[in-house]
Amino acid sequence: MSLPNADRAVIEAAKVQDYLLSEIHPVGRFKAAFFSALGYSADRWEVLRDDLLVLARTASAASGKPSPFGRTFEVDGILTGPSGHSAGIRTVWIIRTTEDSPRFVTAFPR
Repeated sequence: MSLPNADRAVIEAAKVQDYLLSEIHPVGRFKAAFFSALGYSADRWEVLRDDLLVLARTASAASGKPSPFGRTFEVDGILTGPSGHSAGIRTVWIIRTTEDSPRFVTAFPR
């Protein structure tokens, strides 16, 4: 199955800048090391955002864990970073009960 309304998927800048690529975030710093190894950097955070959106639009989605806030989905795929290195990744998305566009929740290595 495809991520519903993937063409309207939303990734907030703060999720990428202040979490996934933050070297000082308590949890995100470990993810930042992973993404940095693929060639992503905080000064060009849009590249990671755009690559995550491509993955959301092209890879298969599976229903995720139930949430009181809406339907969650997991999208797995291979992310090839600016360095040319690739790695398996899982992204998590939510479609809130009052919305129809998927919102990015998190990403982590698979």
